[in-house]
Amino acid sequence: MDFYRPVTDYKLTGKVLIVPIVSVANVAQLTVDLITTTFGLQRVGVFDPKYHVPVAGAREDGTPGITMPLELFGSNSSNIAVIQQRSPVLALFKQDFTDTLLEFIRTSCVSAVIFLAGVDTSNRTDTQMLTPTTYIRPASLPDVTSTPLSPLADLPIPPYLTPSDDSRGVPFIPGGGLTRRILSSLPNSWQIPTVCFLQYVMEGDNRYDAQILASVTAKVVNCNVVGWKQPTTWGHGLFGTPHDSTLYG
Repeated sequence: MDFYRPVTDYKLTGKVLIVPIVSVANVAQLTVDLITTTFGLQRVGVFDPKYHVPVAGAREDGTPGITMPLELFGSNSSNIAVIQQRSPVLALFKQDFTDTLLEFIRTSCVSAVIFLAGVDTSNRTDTQMLTPTTYIRPASLPDVTSTPLSPLADLPIPPYLTPSDDSRGVPFIPGGGLTRRILSSLPNSWQIPTVCFLQYVMEGDNRYDAQILASVTAKVVNCNVVGWKQPTTWGHGLFGTPHDSTLYG
């Protein structure tokens, strides 16, 4: 199959595309869950699952069909679209997937792209402890002034740096999954306004971390959110079913 297959009449032209990257604590996927549920985004397309660890399951709230590893959600009335990735990329296909994903984004006529990922909080330096959220913009990318990402300049979050950062490339991101590979694979000819938000997290209950990352993302795309709505599946699927207390006497 083609990399992307639409399931409804929907165009990405002019949308801000939000892309989560499988990384520590799956905070990026949780963030996209909040964005999708709060803004009422619907599945508008699916992607070729051959790059991912196979996974399939029921859809949210009993919606007909099955959930696939990589899906696109959007709404004609919203200026944002999101990709949801529910399964990691197979090691053999890491670069193939990266190249194919970036080509899809490049040819989709989106107005901007926001990558989301987690970074291991246990690797923070003293200066990195001042904020739970940071961002990366490779030096080769065009400036975001007068673009849909221009509100980034008004946010009180610092760029992500490491002690060994020499500004010649994307720094190491502990627990970041494919984040560094994807950002490093952006060609010098890339013209789409791009930023990657990183959330410092540890494995555990990361719902609050996801709300923080979602709020930062919403501010950049000028979407006002009074309160984040959690998907119903979080009530029984986020941490599995409750344990049987009789097992412990």
